[in-house]
Amino acid sequence: MEDNVLDFSGKQLKLNEESDAEEIVTALLSSRSVEAFRLSGNTLGIPAAAAIGKALESHPELKRALWSDLFTGRLKTELPAAFRALGSGLITAGAHLVELDIGDNASGPIGADGFVELLQSEPCFTLQELRLNNMGLGIIGGKKVASALLNCYEKSRARGRPLALKVFQAGRNRLENEGATALAEVFKQIKTLEEVHMYQNGINAPGIRALAGAFAENLKLKVVNLKDNTFTVQGSMAMAKVIPILKELEVINFGECLVRTQGAIVIAEAIADFHNSLKELDLSYNEIKMAGAEAIVQAIKNKNNLKKLDMNGNNLGDGGCEKLKILLQEVDKLKVLDSLSDDEGEEDEDEDYVEGEEELGEEEEEEEEEDEEDEYQYEESEDQEEHAANGVVHEAADGPEGKIQQFLKTNSVNLLKSLQEEDFSTFVQNSSEENLIDLLFELGRCHGQMSQQQALNILDQCYHRKLGAADASVAAELLNLLLPRLGLIKDEKKMQPDDRQMASILCYLKHITRHFPSDTRKTLLFFLEQRESAALRSAEAEKNDLIAALQDLSI
Repeated sequence: MEDNVLDFSGKQLKLNEESDAEEIVTALLSSRSVEAFRLSGNTLGIPAAAAIGKALESHPELKRALWSDLFTGRLKTELPAAFRALGSGLITAGAHLVELDIGDNASGPIGADGFVELLQSEPCFTLQELRLNNMGLGIIGGKKVASALLNCYEKSRARGRPLALKVFQAGRNRLENEGATALAEVFKQIKTLEEVHMYQNGINAPGIRALAGAFAENLKLKVVNLKDNTFTVQGSMAMAKVIPILKELEVINFGECLVRTQGAIVIAEAIADFHNSLKELDLSYNEIKMAGAEAIVQAIKNKNNLKKLDMNGNNLGDGGCEKLKILLQEVDKLKVLDSLSDDEGEEDEDEDYVEGEEELGEEEEEEEEEDEEDEYQYEESEDQEEHAANGVVHEAADGPEGKIQQFLKTNSVNLLKSLQEEDFSTFVQNSSEENLIDLLFELGRCHGQMSQQQALNILDQCYHRKLGAADASVAAELLNLLLPRLGLIKDEKKMQPDDRQMASILCYLKHITRHFPSDTRKTLLFFLEQRESAALRSAEAEKNDLIAALQDLSI
């Protein structure tokens, strides 16, 4: 054993009492220099921890405390005191740690109370690697860690050498959005991160957006591992926005993140022109269909350092898997493709399917049941409109909102002329995203039968009210309804306006895109520039005007 590494790891020692730790204490006291102390894979009680902590007081040179998996079989209530005893020894010694690994200890939030004192004290001012995997921290514990690290940063900055953390690991901790957001605020301050591993934490789109914002401040990031969280389209777009400025990325692991096809496309766009140092890209188990896979192939064709591409467990189907292999072979990248043995696609699935945001945490079967119930209720409401003797139902149909609904179904110009612009104010408050898209297209169909300015006023009012105070999921749903209607992805209903109507619709769309969030405009621009649509071919001039408007708004 080297003099500067003291290794008791993996010995499965049951260190209950002070006497049980005698061998370790003796080794610490007799060693002239201990720069790394490995204690993982044993089980540590409070009296033994106190004895070891006391012995650590004589080692200010210690740099690496590798103490994962230390409390198997212990009560969680024992952990805070044991952590404090070990940390107290380092604080008294005046050590300056470079690496601290206390992962796999399943401490829960209560355990964080024991080690946060160490995290915000002088031994951690020099910390470069912090490993907290599989601690069961939860939201509360995550916030405690974030608070301690922020204190550490502020105290160390006051000393003239701010905390310069490079590696942060906190996988499998159920941090969720609140814990992730709290840590993101710390990352924004630190700005020195090179690796972030926060896999399997129950983080969804709001937390992913917060992390993306923090990553934008850490331009030396090489490894981002967010596997087994829930991006959906919103999180994917947030990450795609920041990826182009992280030019040193080597590993991107977004596996099992519900990225889906549209998310894969925007991520592909983000990595296409940069990241020549990229070595691994994991987009496995993401419900990605062939359109997303094709975009990924185009994005990686110039990545000469790529060693691994994982697209397993997606929805390509047997034919899609073979097509992916052919496309990769054509760009000399087949050798980097991982197994496709768990692909979940069907041969007849719609390859151009683009998912919208869904309510998180619901099971697939529950969603299908809700869809069926909604369909039943919708059919029942139509039946009531036609046949029920209830006067309230008839009154609703005769009022402004009822007339607007009838206009959307019949495209009756006479109905439209009987309405005032202010009637749409009430309508939009109760309208669905589909109603808004229908309104855009139906007004386009009325081209030449009403003034263009009147149509623009109505659309302005409705889209401003709908998007002004809404969360991003509303805009995402609008986009997912709009793309198939423009022929940019397959529309199962095959509803396409005629050429003259499409020209008017694109003119109106150009006007209202100013109300869209920037991420939504960016995605729409991408599809317009990258995808062909038969429905848009005869409205080429209007399409180009729309693209130019979106480009101007993106500046």
